[in-house]
Amino acid sequence: MRRLFSALLLALVLALPAHAAVDASKLQLPGDLTQAQAEVVLKGALAKAVEQGVPMNIAVVDAGSNLKAFIRMDGAFLGSIDVSIGKAETARLFNMSTADLGAASQPGGELFGIQVTNGRLVIFGGGELLRDAAGCIIGAIGVSGGSVAEDTNVARAGVAALEQSHKGK
Repeated sequence: MRRLFSALLLALVLALPAHAAVDASKLQLPGDLTQAQAEVVLKGALAKAVEQGVPMNIAVVDAGSNLKAFIRMDGAFLGSIDVSIGKAETARLFNMSTADLGAASQPGGELFGIQVTNGRLVIFGGGELLRDAAGCIIGAIGVSGGSVAEDTNVARAGVAALEQSHKGK
């Protein structure tokens, strides 16, 4: 049965024309970050990182917290790759900046210990939410490579670039 299924699947794949164009707009979920938006975010964040003179890892995730775009500047710490992705995912998973989540998770805080509950949560600044023109969360950005303040500045520059692009429409 398994061989029959595999053969049918292979026949189906081979029957599809290789040049068949896919209308990506039919595949994009409403309320999700587009590639064009992710590129705007990366460009804004990258400009701020260059201005600060600090090589950064910059990750952008979509509404489902899936990696949508990433850049590792020349010289950025290898160890910060996962941290930047973790910051973006954490911001989206909890619908708040990683700085706000970090403040709520300090000893005695309501969310104390949350960082050890879910694999790769990151609870210090550098993760910010991304919203569409109507204010709906469509993704998040995470930045790592400098100080917490430098990471936060770069993440917020990415957010600001997206917000500015909304005004141009």
